[in-house]
Amino acid sequence: MRAFEALARPRGLVLIEDAAHCVEGVDAGRKVGAIGDFTCFSFYATKNLTTGEGGMVTTANEDAAARMRMLSMHGIDRDAWSRYAPGGRSDYAVRMAGFKYNMMDLQAAIGLHQLARLGVMHARRAALTARYDAALAALPLTRPAPVPTGTVHAHHLYPVLVDPAAAGLTRDALQDALRARGISTSVHFRALHLQPFYQERYGLVRGMFPNAERVSDQTLSLPLSSALSNADVDRVIEALHECLS
Repeated sequence: MRAFEALARPRGLVLIEDAAHCVEGVDAGRKVGAIGDFTCFSFYATKNLTTGEGGMVTTANEDAAARMRMLSMHGIDRDAWSRYAPGGRSDYAVRMAGFKYNMMDLQAAIGLHQLARLGVMHARRAALTARYDAALAALPLTRPAPVPTGTVHAHHLYPVLVDPAAAGLTRDALQDALRARGISTSVHFRALHLQPFYQERYGLVRGMFPNAERVSDQTLSLPLSSALSNADVDRVIEALHECLS
């Protein structure tokens, strides 16, 4: 983020941060959500904090915050709580063409309970990450980079890189071998310029971004969830040793 700030600040550019699943994150001592001009979080079902769907934007700009609130409620200047709470007035004005982006009370209730458990769930994922780090150190896999001092990693995923020259098999072959052992993995993420929509719209082809393609072809996300037991993770570790020995 410091590098992006060095680009944006002198030029007067607005810095919008995609922090989709990094609600626990701290970058060099600064809380994620308080760094960019706007920071966007996701509360989708797979995220570290979920409300089932939806998300949140943080900003220190009060005018922008007020505008976003209005846009999220059809462009209405006073929400239902303001209108119907004790002492409120039922009148309102539509100030702009807005959207229906409001969070339901049911979603908020889920989110509040998730928030109360956030530290416990994060600590569990961090412990499982450390378990992977120690047990996979001798295997021909590139593990996640160490976390710098003063930084808190959200531990949303545990991705490894599978280099066929070192591992003796491709990422896809390893994924198939793990699947045959009842272990599901995922790919986060395939390079954007290899997706059909962007290739067709912008004429992008393989070979244009070799580093992105290397990661896209080699990355594999191992199971990581606060709900996993040590035995679950040990089974993944054992299977990886079988496949890569």
